[in-house]
Amino acid sequence: MPKHGKKYTAAAAKVEAGKLYTPKEAAALVKEIAFAGFDETIEATFRLGVDTRKADQNIRGSIALPHGTGKTVRVAVFAEGEQARAAEEAGADLVGSDDLVAQVQAGNIDFDAAIATPPMMAKVGRLGKILGPRGLMPNPKLGTVTMDVAKMVNELKAGRVEYRADRYGICHVAVGRVSFPLEQIVENYGVLLNEILRVKPSSAKGKYIKSVSLASTMGPGVKVDSSIVRNLLEA
Repeated sequence: MPKHGKKYTAAAAKVEAGKLYTPKEAAALVKEIAFAGFDETIEATFRLGVDTRKADQNIRGSIALPHGTGKTVRVAVFAEGEQARAAEEAGADLVGSDDLVAQVQAGNIDFDAAIATPPMMAKVGRLGKILGPRGLMPNPKLGTVTMDVAKMVNELKAGRVEYRADRYGICHVAVGRVSFPLEQIVENYGVLLNEILRVKPSSAKGKYIKSVSLASTMGPGVKVDSSIVRNLLEA
């Protein structure tokens, strides 16, 4: 077992073992016990009853959180002509076609998210081995292969996040920062929870959401009662 410092131990002591907190209680406690000297990210962790080795249980998608995550997102867009101009007007940080492909091939990856128009995918496809492992490859299922590049640039800048269950069925997603008002954290969590429930595979057997917890970057996890799905700010 890893040995934790005094601050972590003191924070963990405030979390009641075995208790399932309401989303509002959990978010408030995570904010209260955060101890790092920076504005920590608050992350929701879902343990799902799925077998991601089966194609129809491979939980993955993206969703726009109403209050974003507090992270400044640099967006690259692979596009030409009218779509390139639209991307620039929407505030994309990098826009290009062959030149941007060459930049990535040279190892210059100064962005957090990438969008491509369908005609560009023949060229962008060559970057799969570079962008894929970094989670930056444009994907139609995530909405990042699109002709409406302006809309996706705006959504990514505003706080669209990707969720993906790993081989153990664990899904980690940022829902804000410690500095966020409590209501914003809870509302972001609620939108994410409803999305996770929406994409439940029909073939998944047994309990779907096995557990949920909220935690700051450096802090201990606080278990959340996942059965509370409505009126989260009143519970």
